[in-house]
Amino acid sequence: MSEVISKDDTENEKKIAQEWFRELRDQFCNKFEEIDGGKFTRKTWKHSGEGGGEMSTLKGAVFEKVGVNISTVKGEFKEDFRKQISGTEEAPNYWASGISVVAHMQSPFVPAFHFNTRFIQTGKKWFGGGADMTPSIFNEEDVNFFHKSIENVCDKHDKKYYPDFKKQCDEYFYLPHRDEPRGEGGIFFDHLNNNDFKRDFDFIHDFGEDILKTICSIIENRKDKTWSQEEKDIQLYKRGRYVEFNLLWDRGTLFGLKTGGSTEAILMSMPPTAKWK
Repeated sequence: MSEVISKDDTENEKKIAQEWFRELRDQFCNKFEEIDGGKFTRKTWKHSGEGGGEMSTLKGAVFEKVGVNISTVKGEFKEDFRKQISGTEEAPNYWASGISVVAHMQSPFVPAFHFNTRFIQTGKKWFGGGADMTPSIFNEEDVNFFHKSIENVCDKHDKKYYPDFKKQCDEYFYLPHRDEPRGEGGIFFDHLNNNDFKRDFDFIHDFGEDILKTICSIIENRKDKTWSQEEKDIQLYKRGRYVEFNLLWDRGTLFGLKTGGSTEAILMSMPPTAKWK
């Protein structure tokens, strides 16, 4: 992590980011298998342009469904989508690499978790990502622990990150048609570029390692608590809101579909079951 990287060394930056996302994927899968006792299955897919990705999914005793996806793709934006992406004025081509994690739990006392980070290059280049939690049954201790952990890792890199990124998360993970947030927030950021790749990558690296520890700590503390069918139903109704957000408002879903990604991988974030009243 101490390597000095030239601002113009874009190929080296791509390699460093791509290799880190794969390494972090392995860390998530290994730790989740340790918690659950089950095993991930993996499936590769090819992009309509160049590159592709690998889906890792587990359905087990603790995780009702968890997906840990990585991808590295390149291509050219269609003209009707270019104006929505930064840097396309300089070049319509793109290169993107990232990791995405979505965990839906068996227990209604364990929140659903989402995490992703990515590195994108068009005519510009930047990191994006975030993490948030969606509890079905509110637990103040878990929410405070989740936010404090994220705040601590943000503060190590820039004291402005947490308040700024938390605000972006609260605004983004919101269902306008319901006039309610999707969950209890976290952080969300895009177009992170301080003109210093090492500085930005170090934050992405530390954020990924820290969020894994934070998520696992909450899961291990809550996973063995017994629940009733009534409490399970509360979880299933909350999942309905999750589905609504991802299909109606999530920009990552739109980006994946518009750039020829794997539909199965894009919709990995959907819970296995949900209910609507």
